[in-house]
Amino acid sequence: MILHAGNGLVLTQSKDIPMKERIFRSHVNLRDASEIGDWKEITEKQKEQMLAETAIIDVDNMTVESIKRVDDIISNVRTRINEVPMTVEQSLELAGYFPKWEEGKEMPIGYKVSYEGSLFEVLQARSEETKALLMPGYTHLQVAMPSSFGLWLGAYAEALTDDMRLLIAAFEQSNLNPLGSAAGYGSSAPLNRTMTTQLLGFADLDYNAIYAQMNRGRMERTVAFAYSSVAETIGRLAMDCCMFNSQNFGFIKLPDTMTTGSSIMPHKKNPDVFELIRAHANRICALPDTIRHITTNLPVGYFRDMQLIKEVYFPLFDQLNDLLKITNYAVENMEMKADIMSNPLYASAFSVEEVNRRAANGIPFRDAYRQVADEITNGTFQHEATIEETLAHYTHEGSIGNLCNDKIKEKMNILLHAVPLEAIHQVIDKLLNY
Repeated sequence: MILHAGNGLVLTQSKDIPMKERIFRSHVNLRDASEIGDWKEITEKQKEQMLAETAIIDVDNMTVESIKRVDDIISNVRTRINEVPMTVEQSLELAGYFPKWEEGKEMPIGYKVSYEGSLFEVLQARSEETKALLMPGYTHLQVAMPSSFGLWLGAYAEALTDDMRLLIAAFEQSNLNPLGSAAGYGSSAPLNRTMTTQLLGFADLDYNAIYAQMNRGRMERTVAFAYSSVAETIGRLAMDCCMFNSQNFGFIKLPDTMTTGSSIMPHKKNPDVFELIRAHANRICALPDTIRHITTNLPVGYFRDMQLIKEVYFPLFDQLNDLLKITNYAVENMEMKADIMSNPLYASAFSVEEVNRRAANGIPFRDAYRQVADEITNGTFQHEATIEETLAHYTHEGSIGNLCNDKIKEKMNILLHAVPLEAIHQVIDKLLNY
């Protein structure tokens, strides 16, 4: 029995098999009709696509040479990808294919680059990696309930989404055109402020000429406040790391390259990196108040006092970028300790678990509460549960058993898409080529 392919089609095996075993025929010989289902018709274009994929790499038969071919292709993509028109959403989706950012290297306006991983991405990745590593959660610096490294790091990732909201708000306030307000009272020259607003790509005008001048200092303070919110998040994380790295906690360990010793105490490994992160973050957090104190009692109009803002405002951007980079590196390289909760010191963290278990078995909640409290006081409290059993009890959103990191990532992506980066790059390109 002969099975023929239709016009312009070819036959190939219908099963998912390695490409080295796949054949393409215009007709095949069959023993009987039961073998018809072993074959399918595909177009010439589909055949070419299959062969092209094989030419790059056969995942079932990889070699060093085939991997090098893929590496060459990715290298070529990185070289030419900035020539491909795409939206901001598409560039975010393909972020890993853009050239790597190099500090100090000048890039053309609108040239997109990729980073090794933002702090948000590193926090999320490490949160997923450590979601089954339990640690005690604290209130009032006393052991409270079971937590996890995943929940802890994920909290700081979500904090950055709220920081992003403030950055977007600061951008929106900065994206108003003050030009044409002159000395603060407008000009008798026939200016077209709407035209300059459109040409420069501002979202709108600061219409009132006096307010356009009054916004000096106010705009810088708003931006500084948004940046200080990011710094506060980083500083708080740094404080946690300093505390959890100490011998009294011993939850995390920093690489030797990130600690310093003592001239007289040979056992010391001080978390200087996180201590300096904390100090620099606190300095940034003070900046909005510094700007406010420079401008707070100025009457209407321009004054030379505002010149002092520049010397504290302009360094802000490099300072925070440096903080983000070193925090990123530190979080990526610190180690988290396993089996912390096996220490009897933290047994009381499971008291709520035990109360709920007894209540579910019919004991009134307040009676179960008093029983467990008395057992803890008498030193007889015990709670036996595996990590898997503990995590299984926490099913609601945002708990140790259901971190919702995917939802937090989705939240951040929505915020990133709200910034009109593509429109900004288009306006800058247009101005440079005007």
